[in-house]
Order: sequence, then structure tokens, then C-alpha cells
Amino acid sequence: MTNTSPATNTHYVPEDLPTHIQHYIDGQFVDSISGKTFDVLDPVSNGNYATAAAGQKEDIDRAVAAAREAFVNGPWPRMKPRERARVLNRIADAVEAQEDRLAELETFDTGLPTTQAKGQARRAAENFRFFADLVVAQFDDAMKVPGSQINYVNRKPIGVAGLITPWNTPFMLESWKLAPALATGNTVVLKPAEFTPLSASLWAQIFKDAGLPDGVFNLVNGLGEEAGDALVKHPDVPLISFTGETTTGQLIFRNAAENLKGLSMELGGKSPCVVFADADLDAALDSALFGVFSLNGERCTAGSRILVERAIYNEFCERYAARAKTIVVGDPHDPKTQVGALVHPEHYEKVASYVEIGKSEGRLLAGGGRPEHLPEGNYIAPTVFADVAPEARIFQEEIFGPVVAITPFDNDDEALALANNTKYGLAAYIWTQNLTRAHNFSQNVEAGMVWLNSHNVRDLRTPFGGVKASGLGHEGGYRSIDFYTDQQAVHITLGAVHTPKFGSVDDAASTEG
Repeated sequence: MTNTSPATNTHYVPEDLPTHIQHYIDGQFVDSISGKTFDVLDPVSNGNYATAAAGQKEDIDRAVAAAREAFVNGPWPRMKPRERARVLNRIADAVEAQEDRLAELETFDTGLPTTQAKGQARRAAENFRFFADLVVAQFDDAMKVPGSQINYVNRKPIGVAGLITPWNTPFMLESWKLAPALATGNTVVLKPAEFTPLSASLWAQIFKDAGLPDGVFNLVNGLGEEAGDALVKHPDVPLISFTGETTTGQLIFRNAAENLKGLSMELGGKSPCVVFADADLDAALDSALFGVFSLNGERCTAGSRILVERAIYNEFCERYAARAKTIVVGDPHDPKTQVGALVHPEHYEKVASYVEIGKSEGRLLAGGGRPEHLPEGNYIAPTVFADVAPEARIFQEEIFGPVVAITPFDNDDEALALANNTKYGLAAYIWTQNLTRAHNFSQNVEAGMVWLNSHNVRDLRTPFGGVKASGLGHEGGYRSIDFYTDQQAVHITLGAVHTPKFGSVDDAASTEG
């Protein structure tokens, strides 16, 4: 067992929790037409604290109809960018004003440590401010052929955007999709993850208070195979933005094909963290620990495969494991907690099963199961396996929990081969003082995003997305504007029109009468 440091073992329950969570359609809170519900539990006690309306096809139809009406006949798509930006900034103000409450609810619903949940609320507000600024500053090319022609690009919102979001940092990731979709003049139907509907339910009042017209934002709770499936297949939803695991993304890809929908999908990851012998070892250790154990390890960009040059391998493993054993695991609401409870007992069982698999695939250095001081709840101690072979399941498969595999390498070529030896390609982290190696390695690693001598800090202007099984398309900055708008080329002739004449005008005239 682990000697991971404990935080206070309590069960904090926020005041004024709802006992029932409804949909929000066309400016109204409503239940499912069928009356169906599902239970929502908190990950510390695994007790049900609320029911949620379980959206079915008819509820998605109702939400899409409201969004479509707001798009075709409502004011939102026809507002000037500055007018929409004012609404988005009021949304950001409201999110910031509720930071403590949002973090409290997010922590309760997801099991994320409260200190990390507060950071998610601030990032959500920043997403709205960023896209409010970007849509006002947005401009497109105009190309002139003097005396002959002017060509320009006209951007237009596409219509109803279907947004399907995950449970790991739900409120922030919802904002990541909502902000650009709304900024560009689209209307939306949001289907949040069924494990974590609590914070998503706050968007409705935030948007109403900010002045967003009814029907522009709609929310339908429910299971992916019911509400999510209906949203993906709906013929009046031309766009789907999805964040989640790869097998679900493949299913969405197939189901969206019939109606040729625009797709943006950020999927799974098994990202390498590559540490060369010349790296700043202290900085690399800090980053490699934070990169896989923050957010309870439930992060798509986690550097969960650590590749270490053999000259420093033993020292790295020893120091990494020693640090992992001191990570504070406990109640997510305790400010001392660094790793809280995994989101749901189903996910806990999945991660725990990989821990058991790892015991036959690597050398266990830390963790290995439930912390002794936490007999209840979805807790797994930060777990470190060394000497993991490239064909091992814990090297190849996304675990999405506080579990890391460490593997040695002898040279740059081997390091690159190991880094690319997975079906995923979302992120990569590279630690070296050799500038030439850093750039050559980053350009050859199969990853959509690379951090050189840095942990996961992202500029909102840069593209976010992966390659291979990690996704389709990119969002972030202007890439989000591209995804949520149609780009229409407009061509205007100046002066006389010189068009080849098909058929003889003179012959046609002589035969008349």
C-alpha cells in the first residue's frame, strides 16, 4: 500500500444543492417529455444527491427546433460583433462573480480538488472574454485586381451547433465550446456529460441575466446513447463539437456522415513526457508530476508515459516515486488536497483494473491501490510503474487516472520511436537543454501540441487538437472562428464584363422574323 499523505477525511456537502436538474429549452426550465430521469451521485460518498431529466429524441427535437427558430428569425445572428461581444463580457463577469460557488459545485460533482476547480472557473471566464475580443477584431482578406475585380471573404454563422462535453473539467470545457459558437452568431444545443450535470445547469441563468435571447442557448441532459446520439443524428444540426474518448468519437464520426456534418473532435491521449539527461531535472520532475496527477489524472493531455534517458533513469525514478508518495490525497473540498476522488464508481473500477494490470507489467514504485485512510469513495493513490515495456497495456492504453508508466531509452532515435509508439497523438512534453534536439524532436513527434521545457500552459490563440486517434480538426483562436463559420467568397467585377460568347449573336438575330 501507499504512504501517500492524507488530507482531512470529511464529506463536505454544499448548501442549497438542487434535488432535481432540468433541461433548459427556449428560455424555460423543463423536464423530459417522457418524464424520464437518471440519478446523479457525488464521488466522495457515491450517494445520489439529485435526479436529472433524461433527454430523449423528442427532447432533442424540441431543443433543436428552438435553436433553429432563434437562428432563422431571432436577433442573435444578425447582431453586430460588438453587440454580441458585450453579452459575452457580461457572461464572463457573471462567471467571475460566482467563482467560489462554481468551484464548490464543480468540486462536489467531479471530485476535483477545490484549488484546481477554482482555476477552471477563472479559465471559463477568460474563454468568453477572449472570443468577445476576437470576434470584434476578426477580419478577412480582400483581394483587388485594379480596374478589374474585387474579391472578399464574407463570414457567416452556420446554424445550430451541437456541443457534447466531457466530465473531467465540465464547466471550463463547456465554455471552450460555448464562447466561440455564440460569439460567431450561432445558436447551440449543449449536451453535458451525464456524470456531471450540476455546474452545466448554472449556464442558463448566467446567459439569461447577461441578455442572451431565448432559444440561442439550449441544454438537454441525458445519456450519450440517447440524447447525445439524437443530437448527432439530427438533420437540423450542421455542426458537432465533441470532447471525449476515442471510441465514442468514432461512433459520432459514423453517425454524422449521413448528413455530412462539420465535425471537431478532441479525443483520447497517451502523451509522452520525454526527459533527456541534459534536462533541468528539478523542473522536469515538477512538470512530470503535475502533468499526470493534477485534475486527478483525469486529463486528456496528461503526460502518462514518461520516457527517461538511461543515464538519469534510476535517479529520476527514485525521486519521482518519493514525490508521488507525498502527494496529498483526500476530500476534494480540503484546500490541502492535491488528488481528490475520481468522478464515478464506473470510472474508479476502470482505473483500478489498470492498476492491477500494471502490477504484472511494471515495477511498482508508489501507490498501487486505494489509500489506507480513505476506505470509501472513488480514491486511488498516485501510482507509479517503472521499467514498463512499450507493448504493455499501461504503456499503450489511456487510463485517465493518477497512474503513470516510466520507460528508459538510450538515444534520440529510440526516444522518438517510443514517443510515437501509440495510436494516440494529442500532446508531447520534451525536456532538454539542447536547442537543436528540442526543435528536431518536436517536429518529428506525432502530436498535435508540443511543450518544450514547459508544463501544460496554453495560449488561447493557438490551435488545440491532436493527430491519429486523438482527434479530428482543431479549435482555439482563429481555428474556432473557422469551425463555427462559413467562409463565403464574393467576387465583384469592376467595369466591362469580358465573358466568352457561346453561340453566334449575329446569326441568331438574322434568323428572327
